[in-house]
Amino acid sequence: RIRIMAIRKILKFPDQDLRTKAENTAVFDDELKILTDDMLETMYSVNGIGLAATQIGIHKRVAVIDISPEKNEPLIIINPEVEILDATKKEDYDEGCLSVPGFFETISRPSEIKLIYKNLEGSQKEIKPEGLLTKVIQHELDHLNGRLFVDHISQLKRRRIRNKIVKQK
Repeated sequence: RIRIMAIRKILKFPDQDLRTKAENTAVFDDELKILTDDMLETMYSVNGIGLAATQIGIHKRVAVIDISPEKNEPLIIINPEVEILDATKKEDYDEGCLSVPGFFETISRPSEIKLIYKNLEGSQKEIKPEGLLTKVIQHELDHLNGRLFVDHISQLKRRRIRNKIVKQK
């Protein structure tokens, strides 16, 4: 049976659904595979490099990431947990977000982390990412915890972005 992947609607800031903390996923089945396929399709359709289930209104701890230039190396992380290995080592990065389209801000995040997650089969995995991947993982985990990258900037800048987005609607 062939299934056509679906592009899901991405919620936009200041939608309150983006503030919901996602629940751990206990069932690793075809429904989860369909969800992650749709998430990848949605992310690729808007040239994104990461998408959390929260951003499409599904409150499961699931995120998809693909920072490869060819967009052919997806990383699917389920029930992710991050351990900061050295809180004193941070890197600034200009972050954007599919839920806050058209806005970029410099965000400082830890540069040395360990990611513990489950794959689609439910097996536990562990990686020590580097560079951009480190930032994207932390950005997507923020989403799963009901936070957005704009929460890392001043209230004034956040309000300005919110007003511009509301005006655009």
